[in-house]
Amino acid sequence: MTPTFVLIHGSNANSFTWAPLQRELALLGHRSLAVDLPGHGFEAGVPSSYQTQDAAELAEAPSRLAGVGLQANIDHMVAILERAKENGPVIAVAHSRGGVTLTAVANRRPDLIDRLVYVSAWCCVEHTPSQYMQLPEAASCTLDQVAGVAAGNPTRLGAVRMNWRTADPVLLAALKESLLADGTDDEFRVFLATLTPDESRDAGGPEDLADAATWGRLPRSYIRVTRDNSIPIELQDRFIKEADALTPANTFDVHTLDTSHVGFLVRPERAAAILAGLA
Repeated sequence: MTPTFVLIHGSNANSFTWAPLQRELALLGHRSLAVDLPGHGFEAGVPSSYQTQDAAELAEAPSRLAGVGLQANIDHMVAILERAKENGPVIAVAHSRGGVTLTAVANRRPDLIDRLVYVSAWCCVEHTPSQYMQLPEAASCTLDQVAGVAAGNPTRLGAVRMNWRTADPVLLAALKESLLADGTDDEFRVFLATLTPDESRDAGGPEDLADAATWGRLPRSYIRVTRDNSIPIELQDRFIKEADALTPANTFDVHTLDTSHVGFLVRPERAAAILAGLA
């Protein structure tokens, strides 16, 4: 039977950013479903102060993601995967922070997934995301240079808020380097326009690390992104190494893209070809 690609977005993103890749998959004869995790897409709840750029109001406006954690993502994904599985095999694909959700779902319901695919995505085996960021493999990450995009106190808001509409040229340059260093300025501005300000504070804990007994029995692929300044290639390779050590009889099928963190979403032909090959 024909598999369905179920696509899981990263931080502050949504189903919209997968559209170019879905187009290429469709042209190759494959069906796909791009998911909006809770509090994303048209449910994101963008404060009016984000549109008007009233910084003081933006820092205080309530967030729809206040108190929404990883469990909500798991429940949402299980409901979608149960429906998708009725139509045949499921290949679940995650980008960036979406990998945390993918691993957590596979830990709990491996019966709903036929293959896991991580595209420069968090695949936490021995550490939590915050712990991985303290390791030498994360040293070249440029995210510490974009801290100025934060638009509120996460503890007070109950969520992480970003102002992607900043006019600060230094901050914008750092964001471009982190996300789309190989893109044009126009492509970068269009990508920023697809992002919404709020993200959940819950990036998973020790209980959400890959489980050899469930997650570890599924076929899996990792698509390395060599010019990623958000999740450096050294960190991606550590994810692969740790996962392979966890289940040496079932290791990652590894592919490589020479692009930036979101470059494959802007120019998706090669990524689509790799995914089509996995089907």
